[in-house]
Amino acid sequence: MNNFKFELNDEVKISISGETGIVTGRAEHLDARDQYHVRYKSADGRGIESWWSEDALEAA
Repeated sequence: MNNFKFELNDEVKISISGETGIVTGRAEHLDARDQYHVRYKSADGRGIESWWSEDALEAA
């Protein structure tokens, strides 16, 4: 059983950009890091939904 670092609906920060959003989905893989689907507002104001690897995110 997987122990995800983030729960659904957790607020996270994208480390490289500092943008924050909400975890809306999670995926686990045999040969890759856990992935999180995050809904956030980009720095230029656009609404974005994208998958991010666990190491690209931190708690907000």
